[in-house]
Amino acid sequence: MTALVTSWPFWAVLSAVFAALTAILAKVGVEGVASDVATFLRTLVVVAVTAALLAASGQWRQVTAVPGRSAVFLVLSGLATGASWLCYFRALSLGDAARVAPLDKLSVVFVAVFGVLILGERLSALNWLGIALIAAGAVLAAIKG
Repeated sequence: MTALVTSWPFWAVLSAVFAALTAILAKVGVEGVASDVATFLRTLVVVAVTAALLAASGQWRQVTAVPGRSAVFLVLSGLATGASWLCYFRALSLGDAARVAPLDKLSVVFVAVFGVLILGERLSALNWLGIALIAAGAVLAAIKG
């Protein structure tokens, strides 16, 4: 069990399950609510839960010890997250969750491309085939047919 809990695939799949629940719960929650207000409320919950986790685990001290360069990139990541959430909730308020979420998952394709271009990561031909299939699947899933 320890090996499972310390493996990245376990946490990645769990992340996908929670992301799926996020789409479904948000679609229901955004009905009759401005998408920006919905994003704000969701963000407050994320902040509160994360703060409680830091408090419970005694990690508050580490917040002040984050190196400057890391802090800059984490702030930039936070801005990108906020922009993503605002766009996502706007899309959910306008479209079907079953079609919005797959297009949102084009982020997987963008991460692969950015990882190669910016981080210098390498992907095999098989990896690129998978990325292409994800892109094709996302687009096909989003088409109203």
